[in-house]
Amino acid sequence: MARQIKNTIVRHADEFVIDLLGASSLIVMLCGALYLPNFF
Repeated sequence: MARQIKNTIVRHADEFVIDLLGASSLIVMLCGALYLPNFF
């Protein structure tokens, strides 16, 4: 049972990390689009 729960947590952790990476890259792209024109 514990192994099953651990496997489920690990599986969801991978999905969570992927979602987090996608969201952070999206935020970085948005901030870059907003702030980059000010530097040029």
